[in-house]
Amino acid sequence: MSVRLRLTRVGGRRDPKWRVVVADQRAKRDGRVIETIGHYDAQTSPSTIVIDEERARRWLARGAQPTDTVRKLLRTQGIDASRPQL
Repeated sequence: MSVRLRLTRVGGRRDPKWRVVVADQRAKRDGRVIETIGHYDAQTSPSTIVIDEERARRWLARGAQPTDTVRKLLRTQGIDASRPQL
């Protein structure tokens, strides 16, 4: 099973909000998730990014691969996805 850190959409029509989740890469975008580790709201100024750093590092250390967008969000929060630490 290949695990990814990715975004899943929540919120209403014309009001997108995103959750940062850990999911099997074969699951649908808004499908089954293993764990929710944060959220992201691009509609606010500045954008709201909340990620549980400890959980994100733990999943990265286990081999979870972040998508490009989640990698940028992690970098914004100061979490280096290329060098996971426990």
